[in-house]
Amino acid sequence: MTIPLSEFTREHRWKMPGLLLRMLQMGKQRYIPYENLLPDAVLLDVMIPKMDGFAVCAEIRKLTGGDLTPIFMMTGMDDMASINQAFEIGATDFIAKPPNWKTLGHNVRYMLRASQEKNQALLNAIPDLMFRISREGIFREYRSNSDSGLIMPPEEFLGKRVDEVLPQDVALQAMHYVKRALQTGEMQLFEYQLMMMDTTYYYEARIAACGADEVLANVRDISERKKSEKEIIRLAYYEGLTGLPNRVLFKDRLGVAVSRAQRNRTNIVIMFLDIDHCKRIDDRLGHTIGDMILQGVAERLTHCLRKTDNISRRVCDSEITTIACMGGDELTILSTDIDKLYDLAYVAQRICDFLVRPFEIGSYVIYITVSIGMTIYPSDSDDVDTMLKNADTAMYYAKDRGGNNYQFYSESLNNAAKERFVMTNELLKALNCGEFHVYYQSQMYATSGKIIGVKVLVRWIHPEEGLLSPDLFIPIAEETSLIVPLGEWILQTACAQNRLWQALGISPIRVAVNISSVQFRQNNFVETVKRILSETGLDPCNLELELTESLIMEHAESTITTLAELKAFGLHLSIDDFGTGYSSLSYLKRFLINTLKIDKAFVRDVDTDPDSGAIVKAIIAMGRHFNLELLAEGVETAQEFAFLHEFGCEQRQGYWFCNPLPSDGLPHFLTGREACEYLFNAVRRVRD
Repeated sequence: MTIPLSEFTREHRWKMPGLLLRMLQMGKQRYIPYENLLPDAVLLDVMIPKMDGFAVCAEIRKLTGGDLTPIFMMTGMDDMASINQAFEIGATDFIAKPPNWKTLGHNVRYMLRASQEKNQALLNAIPDLMFRISREGIFREYRSNSDSGLIMPPEEFLGKRVDEVLPQDVALQAMHYVKRALQTGEMQLFEYQLMMMDTTYYYEARIAACGADEVLANVRDISERKKSEKEIIRLAYYEGLTGLPNRVLFKDRLGVAVSRAQRNRTNIVIMFLDIDHCKRIDDRLGHTIGDMILQGVAERLTHCLRKTDNISRRVCDSEITTIACMGGDELTILSTDIDKLYDLAYVAQRICDFLVRPFEIGSYVIYITVSIGMTIYPSDSDDVDTMLKNADTAMYYAKDRGGNNYQFYSESLNNAAKERFVMTNELLKALNCGEFHVYYQSQMYATSGKIIGVKVLVRWIHPEEGLLSPDLFIPIAEETSLIVPLGEWILQTACAQNRLWQALGISPIRVAVNISSVQFRQNNFVETVKRILSETGLDPCNLELELTESLIMEHAESTITTLAELKAFGLHLSIDDFGTGYSSLSYLKRFLINTLKIDKAFVRDVDTDPDSGAIVKAIIAMGRHFNLELLAEGVETAQEFAFLHEFGCEQRQGYWFCNPLPSDGLPHFLTGREACEYLFNAVRRVRD
């Protein structure tokens, strides 16, 4: 742009910093460097020496404040390429050449006014506080917007120093960035907070130099953003119900603790804590009560593991404790800098005792117990994921021992967990590959030799291990819910086999199938039984379902409803292993049970243990009182046979009469000839 040097005076009040104007006078190039000068407008010809107008326009736009300076470019009316290029690089408008010098001033003033109105509209739309501050920290100009959230009269700022308006710490921070902006020419960004009317507000300040001696500061209220950020952090790293750190944050803190323990050669302990029978609480009282109990457990743990509490100080005065919720009803405790490992058992027991105190929730008084598993770094493992797995293994071992106790991790526990994992996979494969087989053991009247039914026994013939005991795989099948498809297969096989025996001319008998509690609690259990009977064509009266005392008492009222539906369909119902559970006599008469089966543990010792004999006699008397059939299981000796005969229990099952037989070996026995021979020999042995 060309301006006669004689006309250039300070009253033009140009303020653009760092811009080097090329002044042309009498054909000679003269350069006037200046600072603190920012033009109100720039009239720029496209065709100028050394540096064309497009490049000059682009450079102006890069300068601080240059983005708001109106730039008018002069070019030919028919030079559309130059006009388009001018707008692309940021020109405000253009003036056609040759200009009409008489109207040029009016045109520029009009364009300048339009540009200023546009810029002012943009400024008004910015919801920020804007300040012009001198190098010395004096407020020279102040503008606020109604959307800024903080509108203050100008006298609160103008003419005052920063440290007169802001708290000392914020003022020092602000002046630091003011000086840096002036020194480097780069925009400075920082955040600060102010306490006003008992509320903390957060602000973001952007400071840019607008000359050698002053800066422009934009201040934005970011309180809502900070609130949102905190909420995002809470959702990402904290469990919603208890407010405790979640699995992600816990693993992060554990990693930090491990690094620190490696440097300091110290110990770490991880405790996994799980509420015993939590599902039972949810099922009986509802998930709302269950959630409130979990919250209460978290609150008690936080209280009893505070640094000031004796439980925590018993381990180590300098320890750092983190309590987290890993999901569900499982909580974890991380303690670092442990130097008294022998006190961990004391702490774990105190936690168990602390949590066994009743919870009063509404009208309920609820007692709970917990199982705790512990692992120690670095003796058990130095890997974060392995440590968590070890603590989990120890916790499940505590549950296997009845709950309400604690267990330390050991290699033997790890081996047991691996064996259980392998067994689970083997079970799944066995189901798919047909490795399970159903055997049958007869049940008969001892005096007449009449066979009244057969007990269904499942056998697993492993391709490598051979015959495996049900005691080895049934508990794992129940824990993993594989008992549901396995139990359905057993029921289907037994019903189909019974129907096949009848087709071969054998008189109808009952097949007794043991039902797992997991299987019984399936929503479609009754429908499954009805479907299998329909598919196999077996009369319901020829199927007996054996249930345990624990199963029928766990949800007594709902169990009565289910049993009534099964009984109405014509099935025979019995309580297996009677005497080992916790039956209530008041419920027993309502369960619609046909038969009580005396557990073999009592029958086995009936002739040597007076207590077992008394229990068997009591069960027989109770069965007669309720008009129930009685069957003794596990009869293996002549003494047991004689005792049961003396006290009137005639239905019996056991090796004394018949070994378990495969389906193809039972028909001959069922014809009666071999049964009579078994009975004759049994009676003769008793007499002898």
